[in-house]
Order: sequence, then C-alpha cells, then structure tokens
Amino acid sequence: MVIKLFSRHSILACALLLAVAIAITMAINFGHQPKNALSNVASQTNITASNKISSNAPVVSAAASSLPTVASAVAANTVSGDEMRAVWVPFMSLDMSNESDKSEKSFQKKFDTIVSGAKKCGMNTLIVHVRPFGDALYKSAYFPWSHIVGGTQGVNPGYDPLAYMVTATHKAGMKIHAWVNPLRIQIAGTPSILAEGNLYNTWRHDTTKPGWVVDSGNGKYFNPANTQVRKLIADGAKEIAQNYDVDGIQFDDYFYPTQDAAFDKIAYDSYSAAAVKNGTPLSLIEWRRGNVNALVSLVYSEIKSVKPKISFGIAPQGNVQNDLNMGADVGSWCSAQGYVDYICPQLYVNFDNPVLPFDTAAQSWRKLVTNTNVKLYLGLAVYKSGSDADSGTWKKSSNILAKQVELGRKTSCDGFMFYSWDYLNTDQTKEEVQNVMKILN
Repeated sequence: MVIKLFSRHSILACALLLAVAIAITMAINFGHQPKNALSNVASQTNITASNKISSNAPVVSAAASSLPTVASAVAANTVSGDEMRAVWVPFMSLDMSNESDKSEKSFQKKFDTIVSGAKKCGMNTLIVHVRPFGDALYKSAYFPWSHIVGGTQGVNPGYDPLAYMVTATHKAGMKIHAWVNPLRIQIAGTPSILAEGNLYNTWRHDTTKPGWVVDSGNGKYFNPANTQVRKLIADGAKEIAQNYDVDGIQFDDYFYPTQDAAFDKIAYDSYSAAAVKNGTPLSLIEWRRGNVNALVSLVYSEIKSVKPKISFGIAPQGNVQNDLNMGADVGSWCSAQGYVDYICPQLYVNFDNPVLPFDTAAQSWRKLVTNTNVKLYLGLAVYKSGSDADSGTWKKSSNILAKQVELGRKTSCDGFMFYSWDYLNTDQTKEEVQNVMKILN
C-alpha cells in the first residue's frame, strides 16, 4: 500500500524545512511524554512523502482537588453524541509506590479525584494505564502485580485497582479503556526491581527460548518475532476483556524500540535461512512489520472472541514514517479488516510546526483511514500548552487546542484524546484548557 502524503514539490519544501529545523535544534515529539521522560524511542523529525508496504509482506488473519474554572454547562454535559472526548491517565498519575499510605482507600481516593476532575472538564472517557511494564494493575495469570500499586513489582496490594477503576468510571457515566504497553518490560531503570516471576527473569537464560526477551539500549522488551510471545500479549489482552467490564483496550505507540538489526538477529536469521529455500526473504523491516501485524491481528481476534463489542485501538506516533520504522504498519490497520476499531495518532504539533503543521498531519491521517469501520481520533498535546515546547510556539496563543478541535471536526474525525490528566489542571495550561472545553461543549 502506498500512502502518498505530499506532492513532489512539497517533498522538497519539507526537506528544506527539516534541515532548517535541525539546524536550530527544533525538536518535535509525536510520542507520549511521561513526566519523567522514560524513553525517546526514535527521532521524531523524519518526514517522508510516501510509505510503501511491500506486497510480499505476510498476510495475517483476521489529579488535584481544584480544577480549571469552566462554565457550569460544561460539567452538566460531559457526553455529547458519539464524539470521543478522552484523557490519558498514565501510570505516573496512579503511582502509589512513593505514598506512605498504599491502602485500597488511598488509591480509590486518588482515582476518584481523576474521575471527578476529568468529568468536570468535559471528558467522557478515561484511557487508563493498566499494563505499563509487562506487569499489571489487576490480578493477572500472565503478568506480575505492578510496582505502581504495591510499591514493588510482584507484591499483591490486597485489592484489585482495575476493578475499582471500572466501577468508579462507569458510576460517573463515563467509559474506560485499558491502556497497555504490549512489549515494554523495563525502561531507564523503571521499575527498579523486576519480580522473580517476571517472564524476563524466567526466559532470558532459557536456551529453549532464545531471544524471546531482549535487552536494547536502556530497556528490556518482549520480542514480537516469536509466536509464543505474541500469544502471551494476546492472552493478556483477552484476559482483561474477559474479566473486566472495560469499554476498550488500547495499545500505545511502543513496538520495535530500535532499528538496530541486533535486536532480533537470532529470529531473523532463522527466518531468512528457512525463507531463502523458497525464494527471497523479506527485508528486516518488512519482516518486522509482518510480526507486528500478526500480533495486532491476533490481539484483535482474541478480544472479539470473548467480547465483540469491546473497542480495540492503537495510539501510534503522528509521524507515519516513524511508525513504519518501528514496525507499525499503520496503513494496513487503517484500511484492512481485523486489526483495529480505532486509530488515534498522537498529533503533538501545532499549526506553526515547520516540518509537519497540525492541519497537514490531521488531513493526511484522515485520508489514510479508508476503512469505514475504523474510527479516527486525534491525540492532542495538552502538556505542551503554554510551554516553551517547539521553540516557544505554544506560547503564542491560548487557542491552539480549540482550533485543533475545530479542524478535527471539519475533517470528520470521530473525537479527541488529550495527553494527559496531569495537565488538565496546571497554571501553564489553565487558559488553554478552559478555551478548548468551551469548544467541546
């Protein structure tokens, strides 16, 4: 599939702009940005005119007590039609590890604040981090308890956080999607201790499971090249759908964390040796995309096998070429059946971005989503509002997000997701949040 984003002249213009941007150290970030900056998977400045998926690729089967002052009408009307108005709740917002009181009651109080605050700001959905590091904020047959709730990975907190979060969110008249990082086990020393039963510890020295888990850079990851690894991830998603009344399950943008061939050399060499007997093996990147496609397709089918009405979605980076470099074949997900119910590119840029302005990015993704059964949501960067991000361009206006919502509606997108909860209530973002809430409602 060829995704044509720009004309030839536009390509040249973008190349020149990119060179300028690099020269002035203009950093553009399309991925989620946790407060502690855990990772930066890839350069976010690579823009290409077209992205081609080889026809030889394998076919796979189907937080504070006070909140911004907004009009009373906002609080009274938190759901407007079918438009998605979601806010991401990252694991940092739920973190109990440094709390002196790690009790169930204390966690519930923390989450209740999030629910009430998000609702007052006009949100109708929470995207809640439930598996950030190959662990779980719920009772799992596959993954150890997260350090986020127990303080140490593998320690049972004595209650089920996800069960409460589902109940509390629904009680408030809102929906909840379980947010999963499918491959990440540890990054930059977080969590500091991996439980003895963590699969990384049980697999890494097992000669029958070569390369199933991988050390890369400052992180540890599951390797999607292996069918049993993909089954583990799919079983984990199915477990959530089966045991909890969530409205959706969402994968983040983290797939292959590097383009380094050493990451999955064992698996790729084994594949190539077998494939060469019957023809020409796929290139490394084509093969990786096939692995991720197989994973996504399997997750989709497993979720639907137990609860067909649960939505499965992915929030990829806003830069399509970066997605492809990470093994994320977003073009197929947006056009073919059996992958996702929605796609939410993280369009964390403004209209003044010299490489890829927001309006260009939004319209490109609108064209990319050709499957009428796939909803398009736009991920918006609340965290950049009023900041020095992107050479201070976010300080030029307090209506950037509001204008992005208006453009999204004009391009017939199905709603918006805002990153993140913590930034709905800061002095930095207060004016911007108030303005966007007026537009939403």
